[in-house]
Amino acid sequence: MQLSNDVFLEILGRFDLSEQPAEVTPFGNGHINDTLKVTTVGGEDRYVLQRINHHIFTDVEMLQNNILTVTAHVRGKLEGRGEKDVDRKVLTFLPAGDGKSFYFDGENYWRVSLMIPRSRSFEEVNTAFSYEAGRAFGDFQSMLSDIPEGVLGETIPNFHNMEFRLRQFREAVAANPAGRLEEVRDLKEEIERRAEAMCMQERLYREGVLKKRTNHCDTKVNNILFDEEGKALCVIDLDTVMPGFVLSDIGDFIRTGANTGAEDEEHLERVNVDTEIFEAYTRGYMETARSFLTPLEIALLPYGGRLLTYMQAVRFLTDYINGDTYYKIHKPKHNLIRTRAQFKLLQSLEAHRAEMDEIMQAYL
Repeated sequence: MQLSNDVFLEILGRFDLSEQPAEVTPFGNGHINDTLKVTTVGGEDRYVLQRINHHIFTDVEMLQNNILTVTAHVRGKLEGRGEKDVDRKVLTFLPAGDGKSFYFDGENYWRVSLMIPRSRSFEEVNTAFSYEAGRAFGDFQSMLSDIPEGVLGETIPNFHNMEFRLRQFREAVAANPAGRLEEVRDLKEEIERRAEAMCMQERLYREGVLKKRTNHCDTKVNNILFDEEGKALCVIDLDTVMPGFVLSDIGDFIRTGANTGAEDEEHLERVNVDTEIFEAYTRGYMETARSFLTPLEIALLPYGGRLLTYMQAVRFLTDYINGDTYYKIHKPKHNLIRTRAQFKLLQSLEAHRAEMDEIMQAYL
């Protein structure tokens, strides 16, 4: 971000800070918003400054309303059950001088939150972290399960709507703007062969048998802060918290956390589902989420892994056919490489379907 420290300090001056900021430096490795660490004159890492990507989150007012509603709800639940050290277990956003939770400088939107002390995040996944992540995301959903429908808006409309993603895909196929369709015809046919089965959650919702819940919608292990002992402390990165289906949240963790390969792995033999990670995550998740889940939702949780992996393959392939207009690419055919890696993971999930379904039967 090509801005000087003085400019950052001027922006910070628009917020109600209790301590004087001195230095602003890049923080984390997020792909959407720009995140910076704020160090005070006393040398303490005290605040987090973020520039909100308003090209993706086009309604910043609604985005921030969602986040404030969710954090206040979580804080109330934590306090109600007598949790200690609540300020380390839920994000706190500071108001700007006009009372809003963000500041618009005429070009960019900014927000400030308190740094959660003595916390850390992890990129790697093992069974211990998976169990803790399952407990954390399950508890997060459980605390938010009584937010009435209609209170929160969709920060990214149709984000995990499979029918919508297939419409985008078919429009790309019909237009073939980059002339790449013939190269990927095998993938196109595999996607269409699974399309009807992968639109099940939208059909079940219309039939009234599958509910919409308040979901995180980006359930990667690095969206949880852990304490000094490796225990889950706080769920972060709340921009995508919105109404959706629980299959999305468990599905996205399976897709990212239980994958033995990278999302853009070129050596496809390295890509498989790690069923031990799946078992650990679902064990933690069911400990905290079971109270509000229906038997249908519990039975469909492994399907959620297949669904989100399929959905991401569709999105990567759509972008490749369109000429790489959405996702950043770092090498030739990057989106095609990503597509084939996701499809290989999908095949592994399909091969382990009976084993994963049996793990969930224990909770029915």
